Amino acid sequence: MPATYEPISTTTLASGTASVTFSAIPATYTDLVLVIDGLAASTAFDAWIRINGDTATNYSNTSLYGSGAAAGSSRNSNLTAGYLETQATYRSTNRTMQIVHFFNYANTTTYKTWLSQAGSSTDYVERIVGLWRKTPEAITTILISNSGPSNFGIGSVFTLYGIKAA
Repeated sequence: MPATYEPISTTTLASGTASVTFSAIPATYTDLVLVIDGLAASTAFDAWIRINGDTATNYSNTSLYGSGAAAGSSRNSNLTAGYLETQATYRSTNRTMQIVHFFNYANTTTYKTWLSQAGSSTDYVERIVGLWRKTPEAITTILISNSGPSNFGIGSVFTLYGIKAA
């Protein structure tokens, strides 16, 4: 990663798990970057997030995706979690790479946005723009979970970076 990226925390799964949480995120960076190199333990699933434990209908996203043979888009509003991907699914047979940028995460006067890009060798590549519309507050906790019924697989790696001011 560039010199302005500072690792905050890394989790490598030694067993399958349904979710990974980054908590006590310091407000000392300009932005956050989450990098996931993941697998499903068995059945394929989509990944999503919850910020600061919010389970209300404060999330929305717009997605663009393509497979080389087909392309599409989708829009979802008033969700109880924010999607990180909906087409580039996590599978047990090949890894899914995902990079998620959280912009201006420590600001307490604006809603929070993220840009997620994901892809695997057998599915779509996808970009999602997400919005968290709760009363503005800094992001201090990010929970990454899945749509089930499978878990994230052994060897999945989750790293959260802080971007230092240039």
